[in-house]
Amino acid sequence: MSGHPYDALTPEMVMAAVESTGRLCDARLLALNSYENRVYQVGIEDDQPLVAKFYRPGRWRREQVEEEHAFTLELADADISVVAPLADDDGNTLHEHAGFLFALFPRRGGYPPELDNPDNLLVLGRTLGRIHAVGAASEFAHRPRICVQRMLVENREFLLQDFIPRELRPAYESLTADLVKAVSANYRAEPADEIRVHGDCHVGNILWRDDVAHFVDLDDCVSAPAIQDLWMFLSGANHERELQLSELIEGYNEFADFDPRQLRWIEPLRTLRLVNYAAWLARRWDDPAFPRTFTWFNTERYWAEHILELREQLAALQEEPLRLL
Repeated sequence: MSGHPYDALTPEMVMAAVESTGRLCDARLLALNSYENRVYQVGIEDDQPLVAKFYRPGRWRREQVEEEHAFTLELADADISVVAPLADDDGNTLHEHAGFLFALFPRRGGYPPELDNPDNLLVLGRTLGRIHAVGAASEFAHRPRICVQRMLVENREFLLQDFIPRELRPAYESLTADLVKAVSANYRAEPADEIRVHGDCHVGNILWRDDVAHFVDLDDCVSAPAIQDLWMFLSGANHERELQLSELIEGYNEFADFDPRQLRWIEPLRTLRLVNYAAWLARRWDDPAFPRTFTWFNTERYWAEHILELREQLAALQEEPLRLL
């Protein structure tokens, strides 16, 4: 008997789920690039194909997914280009079939934005300013918030229990203890600093078309400072990152006010993401799709390089924050 819930998600079940919403599939089914959830392009008789997203069982509660959908629809109602879930005649965007929660989305095309183009950064900044203006207008009741305890402390303890090789454990334990202290000392966001944000704002979640940034996949939307949705667009040496940041913030400030003191939170947030990513892979290692795809993970070489990356991150936490030029 299968040991993973997604093993039951056969092509027949995917089409049956879509047809339970009153549509007729034409048997064309294409698995799209997604690991946390399962996402398919599904052909529809006499209509455009749709994208069906099946949420990972046990990850989010129903009310958390519904809150994600409500936020996305709120953004769409504000004429912000997001790919929002389709609602049925009763206004429902979240459906259930054979134990799986799923949603349907329109198919959208595009490509990742070129971040070496300052004009693109300006557009991204403007769009995020509009997103955050909407995000600041209300609060999440059920979605998580960015925090050191969940993303660093708990993930550190989990990895030390079952994944870090024995010979590397002392180095990892000591290093991550120092990171907990450094991040806690530098990251001091208050509830008033936190708004509803995309949460996983990288180029893979943006479809660029006709000089418009179309934001997709708000599956990781959280309560967090605005800088959480900005820092992942920065790369290169400090001076290059400051130039990029200035373009982003110039566009951002047209629609929302950016608080410059959040610049000191970039490296703490990067640290949280690095540890959280490793723990995410580890927590999903019982999903057959992960060992097949992430073949480099959970090797001694991976953990040695991860520790080196975290050492560099500890040094970055001691440096002066980026400046707005």
